[in-house]
Amino acid sequence: MSRAPTGSEGDVMDSLVEIRDVYKVYKRDSFDVPVLNGVSVTVPKGDFLALMGPSGSGKTTLLNLIAGIDKPTRGQVIVDGKEISALNETRLATWRATHVGFIFQMYNLIPVLNAFDNVELPLLLTHLKKKERREHVESALNIVGLGDRIHHFPRQLSGGQEQRVAIARAIVTDPTILVADEPTGDLDAKSAHEILDLLHQLNADYLKTIIMVTHDPKAADRANHVLHLDKGVLVESAQEEARH
Repeated sequence: MSRAPTGSEGDVMDSLVEIRDVYKVYKRDSFDVPVLNGVSVTVPKGDFLALMGPSGSGKTTLLNLIAGIDKPTRGQVIVDGKEISALNETRLATWRATHVGFIFQMYNLIPVLNAFDNVELPLLLTHLKKKERREHVESALNIVGLGDRIHHFPRQLSGGQEQRVAIARAIVTDPTILVADEPTGDLDAKSAHEILDLLHQLNADYLKTIIMVTHDPKAADRANHVLHLDKGVLVESAQEEARH
């Protein structure tokens, strides 16, 4: 994964994600359960966005729509110029594998695989040769500061280190966007701070576009922008300068 280019700031801030008048309704028995109600959001390329709101506000649903995990009931989801909300399931799965890196609260590492093998998993879906895959994995683990833990299994790592392996797995394909769902929710304060530092580095040094769901105001404070959702609508948009 290459470092940020030295081009103009305008190039960095081109629109990457466009959510246009999106509604999401889930069916529960014979009832309709509205989750998103006409949400419109634009995320610039190279942004670090935090989504906040109470449980049931729709923030995780919005994250899943952006990541191509789910589809809107109505409206458009456009990522990097492609309307992913119009793709069928097969094309959407292919798109996700290429364009999205996932970071989860509980890491989702496979216990019987070491750090190298866990990080390599997304690359097995590519046409890269074994040597190229190794180079990508080693680079990703070095970026997250775990180049010396390459053969360690999850049980031999701390929670913070496990999340670093998970982040290495998320970035190993050099995805268009990183989506993080409560990435510090299972960590102690020190480890959470280190993970947020790492996410900031990925955004600042490598221009990775990051969209993060969080309940933690301290985590949200590390983002460049914060969007607040409540009962499926955007109730507040706070734009602030990056402080770091």
